[in-house]
Amino acid sequence: MRSVLRWACRGEAGDEEAEGQHPAGTGRRRPRVTVELHAHSACSDGSLSPAALVQRAHQNGVKVLALTDHDTMAGVPEAIEAAKQCSIRIIPGVEISAVHSPSDGIGVDEPVHILAYYGSLGPEKSQELDRFLGSIRDGRYTRAKEMLLKLRSLDMPMKLEDVCTIAGDGVAPGRLHVARAMVEAGYVENLRQAFSRYLYDGGPAYAIGSEPTGESVVRLVCRTGGLAVLAHPWALKNPVAVIKDLKAAGLHGIEVYRSDGKLSGLSDLADTYGLLKLGGSDYHGRDEKDEPDVGSVDLPVLAVSGFLDVAQPIWRNATKEILASKTERSPGLNGSKEFQLTSSGKDFCNVCLFSPDLGVTDASEVEVLETEFADIVLS
Repeated sequence: MRSVLRWACRGEAGDEEAEGQHPAGTGRRRPRVTVELHAHSACSDGSLSPAALVQRAHQNGVKVLALTDHDTMAGVPEAIEAAKQCSIRIIPGVEISAVHSPSDGIGVDEPVHILAYYGSLGPEKSQELDRFLGSIRDGRYTRAKEMLLKLRSLDMPMKLEDVCTIAGDGVAPGRLHVARAMVEAGYVENLRQAFSRYLYDGGPAYAIGSEPTGESVVRLVCRTGGLAVLAHPWALKNPVAVIKDLKAAGLHGIEVYRSDGKLSGLSDLADTYGLLKLGGSDYHGRDEKDEPDVGSVDLPVLAVSGFLDVAQPIWRNATKEILASKTERSPGLNGSKEFQLTSSGKDFCNVCLFSPDLGVTDASEVEVLETEFADIVLS
């Protein structure tokens, strides 16, 4: 509990609070650490800007927020900047679209989504990840065209330009944007009707784009210094086959917790394959009365602790590689190579992070990194 609180609250909690112990008679309650690991902004198919999403999370008591927009990390910088005003820790993340083809040849292809979580400096090999995500986003336009063709055959003609306008500048169109166009055109009464009648997985207007395989996505996330987690496995037709294949590719965890509690069947699957049990609200801000709000999932402290146990070593290694790569490209840092990445975490930050050649000079960013590296020997 103590380590989770210190990570989530950036050291704001005192020792008594971090231990969950308070002086007798104070009436203080054991603190609740709200960690939101699945939320979307207007940079994909959410309704709130990244800054507005952070503000809503803050109002709901969230201490840690992972921004996991579909196939883009464009909103992360804005979220990080907004979080400085309310002491929320931002986990740079992304929800990557993929497809699973049964390895045994039995069954049908089905869409899967992989959540990727990165450390404070973001992904290692970021250009490789950017190209990968860019290819998926390009495929979203092709997919949108296919959905519109199917809707036209159902006597619901619409223009791609209108869907793209709804999506917004620089945002690749998705199902939600098509659904909103259907509502605006008067073909359906609301978003729920658009999905339940036409756009659900396998529905009459559903289309699969040029998504990569789930296994290739998991391997990419691992290769770029991230944690790979399967999103909403309860929506899969054959979760056992999907989880088995993705685990073989390096999957770290699956979503088990939702706003309505833990799913025992998926929890058992996680135990079977040695996977982390995580979860999040999947908040989009659709103004639907039954949509889970950001921070509504009660993720147990033990689940967060397990997440950190796996994530932090991966993030530290990625950060070492990122900074080492920057020192190689920065002639002014040649002398700094003498430490050979073997100093303690705090010394490492003091030697490296304040150098203008590294481009990491923001005090709050350095504070976050120092916390992540605290008491760690990097050799």
